[in-house]
Amino acid sequence: MDNGNLNRLKVILAEKNLTNKALAQMVGVSPATVSKWVTNSTQPHLDMLIKLSKCLDVSIESLIRISED
Repeated sequence: MDNGNLNRLKVILAEKNLTNKALAQMVGVSPATVSKWVTNSTQPHLDMLIKLSKCLDVSIESLIRISED
């Protein structure tokens, strides 16, 4: 998996005026976990991607960058 896949999460949070802490509360994880996703230190599992997409009202595809290589 490309380490840049979750770059979109930071952009979406900014667009929705949400903080890492707010998102963490919405999906039931620690703010540190969200920070790791935003900085690409770690990636959420598929079940969490689904939860993130529902909470942020965006598609899973918009959370990940799918390259056409």
